[in-house]
Amino acid sequence: SMLLAIFFGAALGNVVRGVPLNEEGYFFEPLWTTFTVVPEAGILDWFTVLMGLVAFFTLMAHGANYVALKTENAVQTRSQSFSRLATVAAAATSVLALMATASIRPTIWDNYLAHPWGFIFPVLGLVSLIGMIYFRVQLNDMMAFLSSAGFILGMGAATAFGLYPKLLPASTDPAYSLTIYNTATGEHGLRVGLVWWSIGMVLAGAYFTYLFYSFRGKIKLPAEGEGY
Repeated sequence: SMLLAIFFGAALGNVVRGVPLNEEGYFFEPLWTTFTVVPEAGILDWFTVLMGLVAFFTLMAHGANYVALKTENAVQTRSQSFSRLATVAAAATSVLALMATASIRPTIWDNYLAHPWGFIFPVLGLVSLIGMIYFRVQLNDMMAFLSSAGFILGMGAATAFGLYPKLLPASTDPAYSLTIYNTATGEHGLRVGLVWWSIGMVLAGAYFTYLFYSFRGKIKLPAEGEGY
């Protein structure tokens, strides 16, 4: 699970950095080359590894917050300790990732300058990060969990807003980038997809509402000596 989180972040790092797309929309990347950010970089370089660490520490903090919220006694205490360490690490790596992103893809700010309302997304991420730290110190597990959820939502939305309309930027030639326009299906397909997506989201929302309601409250550990 640790590697899954790191690879997820590295994959997002590839999207932000860009990949060597050709004019037909295809690309090939080795696992790594010089470990530096160059047009023909590999899947892993210093930037994508940094993004992997951001994802790892963020998800570690989020998961630890949830476990602390649902448990008590020794397990809760250990989870709170893990959350404190992971939150500090997530904050540090996020600051480094922000500076690195501004360096290797300065155009990510263009949408924000053209549409200042978009700053609501990074502001949400920043406020949520502060909340993660503050509420963890206060031992408020519910608010710490909601803050880490807000941080994930805010930074994910901020990245998408900065890249829009690109879905996968090209590091070779910006004209080769995959966008919402050159990857879209026909109008009929989009309409049908929207209908089924809406139905699916309603069903998923209802399912998770029922799931979390069914498992509401803290997990009660059996008394010593009980069990099968």
